[in-house]
Amino acid sequence: MKMAAVSANRLELLQIADAVAREKSIDKFVVLEAMQEAIQKAARSRYGSENDIRAEIDPKSGELRLSRLLEVVELVENDATQIGLDDALVRNPAAQVGDFLEESLPPLEFGRIAAQTAKQVIVQKVRDAERDRQYEEFKDRIGEIVNGIVKRVEYGNVVVDLGRAEAIMRRDESLPRETFHNGDRCRAYVYDVRREARGPQIFLSRTHPQFMAKLFAQEVPEVYDGIIEIKSVARDPSSRAKIAVVSRDSSIDPVGACVGMRGSRVQAVVGELQGEKIDIIQWSPDPATFIVNALAPAEVAKVVLDEESKRIEVVVPDDQLSLAIGRRGQNVRLASQLTGWDIDILTEAEESTRRQEEFRNKSEMFARELDVEETIAQLLAAEGFASIEEVAYVAEDELSGIQGFDEEIASALQERAREKIAERDARYEEERKQLGVEDAIAALPHVTPAILVALGKAGVKLLDDLADLSTDELTNGKDGVLKDFDLGDEAATELVMAARAHWFADEEEGDDDTSSAPIE
Repeated sequence: MKMAAVSANRLELLQIADAVAREKSIDKFVVLEAMQEAIQKAARSRYGSENDIRAEIDPKSGELRLSRLLEVVELVENDATQIGLDDALVRNPAAQVGDFLEESLPPLEFGRIAAQTAKQVIVQKVRDAERDRQYEEFKDRIGEIVNGIVKRVEYGNVVVDLGRAEAIMRRDESLPRETFHNGDRCRAYVYDVRREARGPQIFLSRTHPQFMAKLFAQEVPEVYDGIIEIKSVARDPSSRAKIAVVSRDSSIDPVGACVGMRGSRVQAVVGELQGEKIDIIQWSPDPATFIVNALAPAEVAKVVLDEESKRIEVVVPDDQLSLAIGRRGQNVRLASQLTGWDIDILTEAEESTRRQEEFRNKSEMFARELDVEETIAQLLAAEGFASIEEVAYVAEDELSGIQGFDEEIASALQERAREKIAERDARYEEERKQLGVEDAIAALPHVTPAILVALGKAGVKLLDDLADLSTDELTNGKDGVLKDFDLGDEAATELVMAARAHWFADEEEGDDDTSSAPIE
């Protein structure tokens, strides 16, 4: 009868471990380890915390064995953790100093306090294992769409039950004017999973651009299969969006496939996004074509690209301006986000006026600087020349090839331009010396006489003055020291680093001096 009771207890221990493991979706051995640790803790409180007590549960039979570890020593200093060599040899003839002997302990009767302590240990261990399982499961699901049930709403933040874990969708990640109530179904995009002290935090979003891309992958088989690729997405959540698509198969129209028969596919996405209007754009490797497509439904008359600064000037007919800009600038803003280019929009009338103004200013500059007739100055401006440097150093045949010019005129123009540049640089050099800008700055890359004067006027006169500046302080904003020069961030960075070079040279010399100093 007594044996039957023991067997029942052993079986019950394994059944409890199995039940907890299934309920929490964790490994049964993790639960058994938690039980072992809890029993060890209870046994230490019973026999004394100084004892090194081990508990072991057989995963097959459920049998519990309690034992105390004793270290074999020559001179016993602590009876709880040590045993003399002579006593150890009686128990185990092969015992040696430094070995550990196991001493079996009788079964432990748990008191109320010990049982409560054991329960807390088990609960904590199981909770930690459950958190680890949740993190490992969801960290690989970043970028997926998940479905869940709204558990509660706290100050606009929605807590979603995903079945095996809880996730949170913050207020700014849910669609404007969208409300959730307890029990509602929620579909969202997993954009981040973080391991935190209170457990893994799973963050959901319905405003993320990739949420729309994943919805299209669910609705459009060609996107799911990779035949159609979604290149980029720009969203103004619950209002309007643009999505750029391209087909790897020339026989498949990517826009038509995403729209679907009578708009069935795109309408399914629109319905999920609370009526968000979606423009599906044909992607193109040519930036100008892509940007023109992205500005749809507006028509574009002309584009001018500046690839270095990724800026594009778009000219539209006068009656298309409001359509191109969109309500509160929405259309051009989304097109800019979609393409990654800064877009400036002008009407044809504005562009014409500006071009005329630029042409007049350039013509006046050439007439004044080169001391030539207005007709010649206008021809240079019309051919796209923007400065006397371009006239001075361009190949002579490019000048002589202009209608109305010959080799004699071209040679004379280049000679005048070079003389003018030499005179101007001489004036700048004199002014630079008066300002006190040292010669070391003049030897740096990308520095011109005009730049030296600008630096001097800004108080940058020594190499260290320039080395102390950042790239932004040189070129960016209204207060940039060299804002009036087309220097570029890369050149500005190179200039600053060249000015700092002597710092590193000084450090190296200091290191060499230290290493060669005699040791006293």
